[in-house]
Amino acid sequence: MAEDLLKTPLHGLHLELGARMVPFAGYEMPVQYAMGVMKEHLHTRAAAGLFDVSHMGQVLLTGADPAEDLERLVPQSITGLKPNRQRYAFFTNENGGIEDDIMVARREDHLFVVVNAACKAADIALMRAGLQPSELVEITDRALLALQGPSAEAALSRIVPVAPMAFMEVGIFPSDFGELWISRSGYTGEDGFEISVPADHAEGFARALLDMEEVAPIGLGARDSLRLEAGLCLYGNDIDTTTDPVQASLTWAIQKTRRAGGAHEGGFPGDSILLPKLSDPDDPEDRRRVGIRPEGRAPMREHVQLFENEKDETPVGVVSSGAFGPTVGHPISMGYVPARLSAPGTRIWGEVRGKRMAAEIVSLPFRPSTYKR
Repeated sequence: MAEDLLKTPLHGLHLELGARMVPFAGYEMPVQYAMGVMKEHLHTRAAAGLFDVSHMGQVLLTGADPAEDLERLVPQSITGLKPNRQRYAFFTNENGGIEDDIMVARREDHLFVVVNAACKAADIALMRAGLQPSELVEITDRALLALQGPSAEAALSRIVPVAPMAFMEVGIFPSDFGELWISRSGYTGEDGFEISVPADHAEGFARALLDMEEVAPIGLGARDSLRLEAGLCLYGNDIDTTTDPVQASLTWAIQKTRRAGGAHEGGFPGDSILLPKLSDPDDPEDRRRVGIRPEGRAPMREHVQLFENEKDETPVGVVSSGAFGPTVGHPISMGYVPARLSAPGTRIWGEVRGKRMAAEIVSLPFRPSTYKR
């Protein structure tokens, strides 16, 4: 029931803007506005889209050395992260599977961590249990917005001076809307920003941005197709507790210092499994996340089974995410196949509504990202 769903500080504004609201991760969230998913997607690519991502968890980690403590839970280098920089990371389990993917920002004397909405309670419990002596403070009085697209810098610069920021840089800015915690990042493949704003100023801040000609409100539908074109994982679809970083093609996110022979080698859950795989990832039957371009116009969506040959009875893989890519103009999917079939140009088959359809393995992302380096 809608009355049982949580609401973000921008809920009233979404309704005023005519959003179609849906349940998502325990919240009532906008899936699209009057513009529609296709136009919202294209507007973000052409100008700037404003997303409400307040359902995600915001956490501060404090103490003598929270970076060293967090490294016991993730295979990323956190102690090597410079102040005012952010890094993509993920919690692993004892089998090497991914418990959640997160963003970690290092400030002068503490860490700011953003976790996925669906995993928020589990992630916070995991950190509380595993981060002593560091302390965890869950932030519940701030909203989180994402401003994405080639015009995002120009729009946000009318409020705070963000132009000098580079990709994955973070900063704290005083403003007419309270203290803004800003990172130059996002999940669309576009240049842009994620902004944590005091909840009581969130609506005013959002309205100030939406009053700008370049900025339009964007819902979850376009957010999903944008991240898929960018080849970015959705937790619960493309990665989960049974998928390790090698299988998920996320080894780029594990720095050398945490690998075998590194100065901070291992010491995270599943290291006895992951360290050998990182050193020798060439098992031809181990699965790999790949980009898939279906032939024709019909998308291959989540759960579509994949086959090595058209007439095979036994599937060799599965689609984890799929949709029509408005920017690239054709269906796109991500999924898992054996490593021996993961080379771009390999032809495979998917079963859609009882019919076998051809597809080709392609490199990710489907569209080059435009981050400001």
